[in-house]
Amino acid sequence: MPHPPSKEELLNILSEVHDPEIPVLDVVEMGIVRNAEFSGGAVRVDITPTYSGCPAMRTIEEEIVGALKEKGYEDVLVNTVHSPAWTTEWLTDATKLKLKVYGIAPPGRIDNGVIVVLPAISGSIACPFCESRDTEVRSDFGSTACKSLHYCNSCRQPFEHFKEI
Repeated sequence: MPHPPSKEELLNILSEVHDPEIPVLDVVEMGIVRNAEFSGGAVRVDITPTYSGCPAMRTIEEEIVGALKEKGYEDVLVNTVHSPAWTTEWLTDATKLKLKVYGIAPPGRIDNGVIVVLPAISGSIACPFCESRDTEVRSDFGSTACKSLHYCNSCRQPFEHFKEI
């Protein structure tokens, strides 16, 4: 059994667990990991799904347990917390930039619970490849329910947009 870890040490271990649907991001920077603590010989990790019914949550939970066990923490409890609900506001600008570099248009801003950029109203999402706003929605759902599928008329690339939630 390793020494009792600090929250920061646990978060560093958990930052090695990547989102299976967006492997360029880890579960800590995604805001999925809400808390991690060591108490009574066990590690407890609180997670929040990014989207209701997200199919990746079971895999994420298994990978969190695996990462901690690999570091010697045998007693691991992963608790799913639904309130407050996850929001794209928990993504930092650095995380949004990683999405863009990976080829996924990042979500827009939300101010006081109101989405600032609505694709249906604005008519365009900036292409993550060429920055053009001459884009169109091809499907409200992309490879996962939390993303929509778009097409850039300028560079002719399809791309996904991580929806504002």
